[in-house]
Amino acid sequence: MKHITIVLILLISSTLIYAQESQKLLRSGNKLYNNGKFKEAEIDYRKSFEKNKDYYKGMFNLGDALYKQNNFTESANVFKLLTQNNDLDKTVKSKAFHNLGNSLLQDKKYEESINAYKNALKLKPNDNDTKYNLAYAQKKLIQQQQQQNKDNKDNKDQQKQNKPQDNKDKKEDKKEQQQQQKNEISKEDAEKMLNALLNQEKNLQDKKKKDSAKVVNSSFLKDW
Repeated sequence: MKHITIVLILLISSTLIYAQESQKLLRSGNKLYNNGKFKEAEIDYRKSFEKNKDYYKGMFNLGDALYKQNNFTESANVFKLLTQNNDLDKTVKSKAFHNLGNSLLQDKKYEESINAYKNALKLKPNDNDTKYNLAYAQKKLIQQQQQQNKDNKDNKDQQKQNKPQDNKDKKEDKKEQQQQQKNEISKEDAEKMLNALLNQEKNLQDKKKKDSAKVVNSSFLKDW
């Protein structure tokens, strides 16, 4: 019995040492993260998680560090693993789903991000940040689908144009040329139209930047 007791004490001591080392690395990573050194923070978070595979806090902050480096695919993988952890409480899991949604949103995987935000809201229905991001992702999905439809239409039109055309009568060709000359605009009018288009494009870009800035990018980094 004494031998069993000694073994148990050694196991407990070893576990405590690993837990302390894991927490120390997490705090070190947080300090680097707060100083904008995301790559260095990532290294400490990985070490923290390696020391203790059950230490979800190191894994959570690792996802944040990857996100800050615009490594959205890998950060999504980290947060997805967290959402599959049945030992997490509802609050932490909802934040993991929220951040998973953010990573997928930045990766232009709008449909998947919408599902992630919906799962986050199932766990925390009154989270306004998640509600906002869900609405934003739904808007981006509609825009993406509209663009895809436009691209498909343009491709079909291009294919039609590339098909051999029937020979036209010379009189019809001459008529078309006359019509084109009639429709030609003056250099001054062309410059006015170009300036109007440039202003329109600038306003559109400004609006896009404004909309993008509204996205709530909650990282939930904590000193735990």
